[in-house]
Amino acid sequence: MDNEETRRERSNRLTEKIIGCAIEVHKRLGPGLLESAYEECLCYELSQLNISFERQVAMPLTYKGVKLECGYKIDLVIDDLVIIELKTVERFHPIHEAQLLSYLKLDGKKLGLLINFHVPVLRDGIKRVVNSF
Repeated sequence: MDNEETRRERSNRLTEKIIGCAIEVHKRLGPGLLESAYEECLCYELSQLNISFERQVAMPLTYKGVKLECGYKIDLVIDDLVIIELKTVERFHPIHEAQLLSYLKLDGKKLGLLINFHVPVLRDGIKRVVNSF
C-alpha cells in the first residue's frame, strides 16, 4: 500500500471519530448555542480520544510571493490531516464550502469537514469537502 492510500485511510478513520465526537456534543447540547461553545466541547471530546488538534490556526495568504496575514483562522486542524470548519447557521450556503475549500488549498490539505450544529439532527449538518488539487 502506498503512502497516499495510507494517508487516505487514516483520514477516513479520523473523520469517523471526529463525526462521532461532534454527534456526542450535539446530543448533549442540541442546537442554539454559539459556535465557540461547540468548538470547546468538540475539543474536549477529541482530547478524550487522544486525537491531536490545533485550534484557531492562523491562515496567511501568499500574494505575489509575499506572505500576508489577513486575519483568516481555521477552526480546527485535526492530526495535521483534516480541517474542520464549524458553523451555527440555518443552512449551509455555497460560500461555506468555498471557504473550507480555500483553507484546504492554502494549507495543502485534502480533506475537510463542515459541521453545522444549528440543525435538529447533526447528520444533516455535516458536509465532507475534498480538495483534489
